[in-house]
Amino acid sequence: MFFGSFNPVHIGHMIIANFMVEHTDLDEVWMVVSPQNPFKKKESLAKDHERLQMIDLAIGENLKLKSSNIEFGMPVPSYTIDTLTVLKEKHPNYHFVLLMGGDNLPTLPKWKNYERLVSDNKIYVYNRPGYDLGPIQHHENITIVEDSPLLQISASFIRRCIKENKSIRYLVTETVFQYIDGSSLYK
Repeated sequence: MFFGSFNPVHIGHMIIANFMVEHTDLDEVWMVVSPQNPFKKKESLAKDHERLQMIDLAIGENLKLKSSNIEFGMPVPSYTIDTLTVLKEKHPNYHFVLLMGGDNLPTLPKWKNYERLVSDNKIYVYNRPGYDLGPIQHHENITIVEDSPLLQISASFIRRCIKENKSIRYLVTETVFQYIDGSSLYK
């Protein structure tokens, strides 16, 4: 499970999702669109279905990557522990692994029911430069995935470029570029 606002989904997200499914024991990576992250403001978010559509466009025909709207029918803001509970109820034969960036790992103790989140779930962490992963990185359920590709691309940078009428080509997949270019998103 790769949770995010994906506002918009960019090539950094796609490279990480593909890397994790190709270089770990994961069969699939589900990209979960979060309607409202409790740590972020909602004001700059594109509509949920637009962000989901962009993920579907970015995934294309890659059968190992999936989009998920599981949080669309859940209370806002979205809490990972609650979403994982619902997913496990809906898919009892699946084994879910949480994917997160090294920038999120030090803040994990601020997450809702983080002790249960860590004790009940495997967490694969892709490294992000400049972040001290802290002592929680040594928990038996946390795996630091070495050699994950690092790109300094952010959705906020992409949104700023759009507002400034600068090209975002190559920062997002071509299909996402066409979708955004043909809309009023982020303008």
